[in-house]
Amino acid sequence: MPTKIRLQRKGKKRRPFYHIVVADGRAPRDGKFIEKLGTYDPITTPSTIEFNFDRALYWVQVGAKPTDTTRSILSHKGVMFKHHLLKGVKKGALTEEQAEEKFLEWLKEKESKIEKIINENRLSKKEKQKKRIEEERKINEARSEALAKKLAEEKLKEEAKQKEKKEEAPKADVKKEEKPESKDKKEEHAKAGEKKEEAPKADVKKEEKPESKDKKEEHAKAGEKKEEAPKVDVKKEEKPETKDKKEEHAKAGEKKEEAPKEDVKKEEAPKKDVKKEEKPESKDKTKDTPK
Repeated sequence: MPTKIRLQRKGKKRRPFYHIVVADGRAPRDGKFIEKLGTYDPITTPSTIEFNFDRALYWVQVGAKPTDTTRSILSHKGVMFKHHLLKGVKKGALTEEQAEEKFLEWLKEKESKIEKIINENRLSKKEKQKKRIEEERKINEARSEALAKKLAEEKLKEEAKQKEKKEEAPKADVKKEEKPESKDKKEEHAKAGEKKEEAPKADVKKEEKPESKDKKEEHAKAGEKKEEAPKVDVKKEEKPETKDKKEEHAKAGEKKEEAPKEDVKKEEAPKKDVKKEEKPESKDKTKDTPK
């Protein structure tokens, strides 16, 4: 198996870093190698490549076969192009001076391209920073506007609440002033109602008196000869008087009214006896009259 120019992986996890080495094709990837040519870091932009140009050109001329990634790295640095020019010199197509001039022109062009890429990356970084700053500024402005709106709304709400409190305070005072007036009005209405109730009572009493007089006149005319009839009327007149008293002392005077009724009945009994006694006298008078 011929020798190979290949990469050995170094570095950390997810942070690869490679060594460009010349090793036997039968050796493992990270095993024994013949010579170390340089290093390769793919993480940076652009990727950083550092190696010995002359030793790499030597191993290519001797016949070492590079892998695909190492071939792209060598062609990027101009090793493969220089090897092509040297073949032309051997064949006599070119002189060594012409080959070097072409190689130097190629290197200038390549370096200019690399510089452009680096500058673009720097500019892109600056632009990205500017864009990021602008976006952050816009976000900050939007947040400040939102906060200002919230503060304005809160101030308006506080002012509205203060106005409502100020309006409610005089209303409460007015209500407190109205309450004693309402009490006075209630007292006045109560007094007026009592007067109205007393007035009909007085009218009733006035009406009762003429009715009793009329009854007395009627009974007086009808019962001049009868003495018992006015007594009964007197009893009837006494009853409404007792009723008025009963309304004031309803429960306390029920038993007291029954007692005088019984006494009145007992007083009526001797009157009847007097009548009976008067009858025999009339008989005796008739006897004494001459026939």
